[in-house]
Amino acid sequence: MGREPGPSEQGWVYLGERGDPQPRLVFQPVSEPATGKVRIHLDVTVDDIEEAMATVLALGGRSTGERHDYDEGVVVVMADPEDHEFCLVQYYRT
Repeated sequence: MGREPGPSEQGWVYLGERGDPQPRLVFQPVSEPATGKVRIHLDVTVDDIEEAMATVLALGGRSTGERHDYDEGVVVVMADPEDHEFCLVQYYRT
């Protein structure tokens, strides 16, 4: 994602710091497994779709196998280790 981890509480991961021009993302660990449908979906814009997919896989995520190619770019549906889906989006430069 091109963001450096910021100061974090034990066990948490903060990407970015308060006051950054981009939103700071905070990932909170929980002890119980997720149940039911997640009510948030992220579209993450990346410069290189293949590199981003490899990063997700290296971090324990998976590919759903769903890919959409459009004139303006590509969207790939990925899932995190708890199977929450999100999209990686690469826009083609024209």
